[in-house]
Parts: sequence; structure tokens; C-alpha cells
Amino acid sequence: MTGPEQAAAPAATDDDAAELIAQLKELAGADPADVRQVVAEVLAALDRAAGGALRDHLPETIRVDAGLDAAAPTRP
Repeated sequence: MTGPEQAAAPAATDDDAAELIAQLKELAGADPADVRQVVAEVLAALDRAAGGALRDHLPETIRVDAGLDAAAPTRP
């Protein structure tokens, strides 16, 4: 992305990433299953916002955990 759109977007920093990791670790200490659920919901929301393009960049195990694996058969 170039031009005004790029300038308007706030830049993520290493500090932002470290803060997010710390928050996830804090949650994981309480209940790792809850963290997995939160991460799955966030990934699903990001994938919807990206028009389904995010799933193409995720490993299969993460896609399956997040319910994004389009190759998984759906059962009636």
C-alpha cells in the first residue's frame, strides 16, 4: 500500500507485538483453552476482514484450529 492510505495507518512496533504476547501469556496462565478460542476468533475475524485471504497464509493446523480450513469437508 502506498500514498495517503499507508501514511494514515498507525505503524505496528516491536513494543506492540511484545505487549500482545504478554497479554496472551497472561491469558494462557489462566486457561490455555480460552486463549486458543480467543486466537481462533481473532483469526476468523481477520480472515473475514481480508475477504478470506488470510487463510492462504496460515499453516494447516492453525487453519483447522480456527475453523478456516476450506478443504475440510462439512457434514450434514
